[in-house]
Amino acid sequence: MTGRDTIAAISTPPGIGGIGLIRISGTEAEGIARRLFRTARPIDAFLSHHLYHGEIVAPETGAVLDDVLIAFLRGPHTYTGEDTLEISCHGGPLILRTVLAEVLRAGARPAERGEFTKRAFLNGRLDLSQAEAVFDLISAKTPEGLSAAVDRLKGKLSGRIETIRNAIIDLLAGIEAAIDFAEDDGVVEAPGANLLEFQAVIDDLHALAATYRRGRIIREGIGVVIAGRPNVGKSSLLNRILGEKRAIVTPIPGTTRDFIEETVNIGGIPVRLTDTAGIRPPENAIEKEGIDLVWERLVTTDAILVLLDGSMALTPEDQGLLLQMHAKPMIPVINKSDLPQRLDEALLRGLLPAGTPPAVRISAKYGDGIDRLTAAIHEMILATPAEETPAAMIADLRHKIALERAAECLDRAQDGLRDGLPSELAALEVREALDSLGEITGRTTSEEVLDRIFANFCVGK
Repeated sequence: MTGRDTIAAISTPPGIGGIGLIRISGTEAEGIARRLFRTARPIDAFLSHHLYHGEIVAPETGAVLDDVLIAFLRGPHTYTGEDTLEISCHGGPLILRTVLAEVLRAGARPAERGEFTKRAFLNGRLDLSQAEAVFDLISAKTPEGLSAAVDRLKGKLSGRIETIRNAIIDLLAGIEAAIDFAEDDGVVEAPGANLLEFQAVIDDLHALAATYRRGRIIREGIGVVIAGRPNVGKSSLLNRILGEKRAIVTPIPGTTRDFIEETVNIGGIPVRLTDTAGIRPPENAIEKEGIDLVWERLVTTDAILVLLDGSMALTPEDQGLLLQMHAKPMIPVINKSDLPQRLDEALLRGLLPAGTPPAVRISAKYGDGIDRLTAAIHEMILATPAEETPAAMIADLRHKIALERAAECLDRAQDGLRDGLPSELAALEVREALDSLGEITGRTTSEEVLDRIFANFCVGK
């Protein structure tokens, strides 16, 4: 796409660093370089994708703003598909703001959030699912999340979508051929003869949609609350899993009054662990407020570690807490395995709902059993072995909804053809399935949805 204004932004994070990058994209990129960039030896023509060393100079005053490296990248072989100028400055915030101000005076305007990537999409450099993967790449919290984002950026999801799309086009072509030639002599294939092919495509759509849970968890992680009565070792467990002293540990009941939340990588999943106040009848208004917050957090969390003291018999508080946790996935954790054990596991099992994983015995003080606990957390989160991870995964609810809608359209078309629905109406359902699938890659996505997607990006990307 040509003829649009030129945009510019600082593309490195705020703060002081060794290098700061200013990116300019649009038809004025080369002109801005010629107005601001000076070298000892004049440059007749910038070679694309080459680095040049020189100075950025304010044209009005002749003042040198910084000693820089620039690269002029000629479109369409650039990130945005447009002529692009990248200025590598020293990484001081004042330097970057000053140089950017001169770039804007020289003919650019400030870029909006995600506008560089949006232009890459509009210019056909990326489809929409790949553009969204850029955001996932930047915000990845674990190596596994990073790897999944790279796969989407490289087109694994796009390729799978395109394969399904071509299969749907074949179904539509078969229906429309039957419509066009229904009265011709020699036509032996009636509309709806390929119902098995319909079902195969529907199954493919459902299989890809089913990867959403794993993909979302790998990208976003889950929340796990450590709950229990006072002095069972919740803060010690948090510190042990994190491998650092993050929460205060004392023998005084009620030490933890507020949430302490940290994210840890457990088997490639970002797990937000939350240490909470001990649950018991509160002794004062402050403690009551903390315990009320615990119950609120337990309602919204994804899973719970119910921590019990193995050196003591189950207390009424323990039993009451276990009975109230039935609505959430949970793992019973028996702490203080380094002490003589008095907790009755048979009684504990009788209080747990069917399907609850076996209790894990640990010593938060000495680290015994922590590996078994983190493995149990990982298994509870994913519920399937890691080696079954599909080659292409979705991680966005928008994708899941589009896939399910496409499958529903094909279901209706399949049922209609089987029941004698006019082929013209079945073809409309198949076309709607294609439109739904096109929402994932951007073939049929509305401008409003595009604006919402790219508004999540940072300025400069």
